[in-house]
Amino acid sequence: MAKLWEKDYRLLNDIEEFTVGEDYILDNELVKADVFTNIAQVKMLNSIGILNKQETSKLQKSLKEIIKLWEKGEFKISREQEDVHTAVENYLTKKCCSVGAKIHIGRSRNDQVISDLRLYSKEKLLSLGEPLLALIETLLRFADKHKNVPMVGYTHSRKAMPSSVGLWAASFAESLVDNLRILRAAYILNNRSPLGSAASYGSNLEIDRELLRELLGFEKIQNNVLYVNNSRGKIESIILFALVQVMLDLSKLSEDLILFTREEFEYFTLPREVLLGSSVMPQKRNPDVLEQVRARYVQVQSYLFTVLNILKGLPSGYNGDLQLTKEPLIKGFQITKLSLVVMDILVGKLKVNENKLVKGFSKEVFAADEATKLAKKGMPFREAYKKVSKDLDKLGKIDPYKNIKEKKYQGATGNLSLEENKKQINIYKNLISEQKKKLKEVKNRLLR
Repeated sequence: MAKLWEKDYRLLNDIEEFTVGEDYILDNELVKADVFTNIAQVKMLNSIGILNKQETSKLQKSLKEIIKLWEKGEFKISREQEDVHTAVENYLTKKCCSVGAKIHIGRSRNDQVISDLRLYSKEKLLSLGEPLLALIETLLRFADKHKNVPMVGYTHSRKAMPSSVGLWAASFAESLVDNLRILRAAYILNNRSPLGSAASYGSNLEIDRELLRELLGFEKIQNNVLYVNNSRGKIESIILFALVQVMLDLSKLSEDLILFTREEFEYFTLPREVLLGSSVMPQKRNPDVLEQVRARYVQVQSYLFTVLNILKGLPSGYNGDLQLTKEPLIKGFQITKLSLVVMDILVGKLKVNENKLVKGFSKEVFAADEATKLAKKGMPFREAYKKVSKDLDKLGKIDPYKNIKEKKYQGATGNLSLEENKKQINIYKNLISEQKKKLKEVKNRLLR
């Protein structure tokens, strides 16, 4: 099986197995992206006179065949081929003979794989936005519905001050909205065309980088050809950082729900259909989903650290280490999207036990508010603090419902101000829809 780097020797089997790793499996995710970058390459080579009209038509037809075969599960990448790029080029050479061998001029596997990953990441970032927005909307509906349900607030894992179910749920929604902003920044940095950088130092072929950018729908050209290759892994780490922020919020939400659904609290009840049983204890209904989300945060975080540590200390230009940044990115996307989907299902079916929540209140929860009341009457706050601290057992009965409604300033329990987050949701829905439309138009143009 021909390799793109074919010389007058073959690698030992063990060496090939080691260097290829799982790339030939992972690259099934990149087949469509590779076909699109190849179609753009063919059109560009035709525009600068390297390929004639007949050759261009023949190559485009064969490239479109690959997509159809892949969609039917009939386009396979073998270990001997190493990756999708070799598999595609071998197919073109087989179908188009010497014409297929012309496609690689002015290009390297380096800028080709970067281009594939950029296209792949564009699509995955956009598809990630949908379950993320869905979870935010679910949390906001939950917060709005239960905005007046009191809930003890905790610090240091001990009872602290009056809160509400609405405040608790809305805090996660707002944090996830911030993650949309982080993901958008990652999307912008990723949305640059690397083609034309070749193996880090460009080519003496007069490559039309602007045409390649336009054909593939990238917002800009990544200018410096050496930086293109130096940014491999860096862009992946930025995307993974954004995914880690999402998973961090899901992990914290999971931890809260594991705690507050325990028998000792029972503030909430998890839907039975998401609970797993025990092989030995008949009574058990376990929150395995939440525990796994909590653990999967660590997985995605480890992918970020893996990429950052691979990059640490690498010299400029392409290095084989960078091959190992592909798997963390692909798996990071897969885990984060699935985690968002299951958390949306779970939160959407979460039951609030209002009686248990109200019973959770004890006198000391209102201590800080009582000290503030005395301070409002003119007593220095430190004096009020000490007085309440000494007289905790003398605190009268306080209505938690009344307490949370009295705090009416922006963002507090009596005024959650959910409208701004809803506004942000609409903004990001429009942005995602616009970018998805552009991406679809790009694909349609390439396949015409």
